Amino acid sequence: MPGTGGQRPSDAELLRRHVAGDADAFGELFSRHRDRLWAVALRTVSDPEEAADALQDAMVSAFRRAADFRGDSAVTTWLHRIVVNASLDRLRRRAARPAVAADEQALEALGAQHPDPARATDTRLDIDAALQILPAPQRAALVLVDMLGFSVDDAAAILATSPGTIKSRCARGRARLLPYLAHLRAGPLGSGGDGPPPEASRSPGGGPPGLAPQGNRSVGESVSPAQGGDA
Repeated sequence: MPGTGGQRPSDAELLRRHVAGDADAFGELFSRHRDRLWAVALRTVSDPEEAADALQDAMVSAFRRAADFRGDSAVTTWLHRIVVNASLDRLRRRAARPAVAADEQALEALGAQHPDPARATDTRLDIDAALQILPAPQRAALVLVDMLGFSVDDAAAILATSPGTIKSRCARGRARLLPYLAHLRAGPLGSGGDGPPPEASRSPGGGPPGLAPQGNRSVGESVSPAQGGDA
């Protein structure tokens, strides 16, 4: 679907075409960002089936509400915000009907970890289980900043809050996770092997290992998050 002058259309142009009745525009927009949106949903709810439902709910909502987009942020920021909100809604529904307390389920998952926590798969499972202990706002902030590499400002725009609030939520979340993920500091990486020193696996700000951001990615040049604020 070429844009003006044969260039690939921008996200905003695809959304405009969708609102104008182009049957293919929204599908192309979703395909362009599907992997990142899926990662946000999956890391937030920590369950593939719930994540798939959250992503579907979010995309149906975005499809229907496209005409409400006012362009005060990047289209990707708008899409991520809808996915995060749908994921948090799933978490609220889950919390309203727990068969076992969420903290107990998460701690049971941590207790069943593989004896070799240095393995990447086991580390990821440990982190996913630990994330379930956090309140939803702290979890969403940590997922965006520490796991998916969004800047604090972009995370604030996605979550419709201030950068100061994001920093506070991340700090509190890291502090709460640290006792449950401290075992990841041990193992082959800290025992004189060929891997990097333990400091290499720590997240910025002294948070738990495995939560380091992937390059502080930006979701768009037009992001204009709120400034200031406390947790």
